[in-house]
Amino acid sequence: MSSAMPLRMESAPARDIRDRLIIGLDLPSVEEARAAVDRIGDAGTFYKIGYQLAYAGGFEFARELIAEGKKVFLDLKLHDIGNTVEEGVRSIARLGATFLTVHAYPQTMRAAVAGKAGSSLKILAVTVLTSYEEQDLADAGYAPGMTAADLVTRRAEQARDLGIDGIVCASPEAERVRAIVGSDRLIVTPGIRPAGSEAGDQKRILTPADAIRLGADHLVVARPIIKAADPRAAAEAIVREISGATR
Repeated sequence: MSSAMPLRMESAPARDIRDRLIIGLDLPSVEEARAAVDRIGDAGTFYKIGYQLAYAGGFEFARELIAEGKKVFLDLKLHDIGNTVEEGVRSIARLGATFLTVHAYPQTMRAAVAGKAGSSLKILAVTVLTSYEEQDLADAGYAPGMTAADLVTRRAEQARDLGIDGIVCASPEAERVRAIVGSDRLIVTPGIRPAGSEAGDQKRILTPADAIRLGADHLVVARPIIKAADPRAAAEAIVREISGATR
């Protein structure tokens, strides 16, 4: 990958702050993902690989990023019978990724915790997808009147009790989740949109600064960076906003 000029940051430590931004490589090919990482340069230290890229050579690309000193979040949202999840997580742990997502069902979470034993991999439980709202829950058969916030609360409590390392939740729910899981577990929030960005298919969103102030540890941002005319500048702007919110 090409070298890049150092990130121009006034707050310190820059590396710690940059790690709080996870850039979603929601792209159809490794070639496009590699080009995006090159354009972002040193402004990005942590990358998310989801379904689209993972099944298009993304696992080998994850190894490439890790070898170059980047952190990788595999957003695979595993959910299956316990043994399958446990063995799958055990294999993924050998890859060297930093984060892996599973759906926040008790059996799945319990199996994932067992599968990552002895490794540095951190398991994140996905509570309710950020594209969901109350009607989506009703359509899926959840109890009448159950809100997304209700379901997030219940799953966060279960994740805490099962020893999950962190929670993925919509940014408006970060404060509620922090009160449940305490300070020793991570909160990762997708659906982040800088001021002026389009919401797209996300329904429960906040700006980077607001999410940090509500208790998020890491923010996942994809389209506002990788689709920007200058992805490096877009990433730098979000890092500056994160830095300002932590003062």
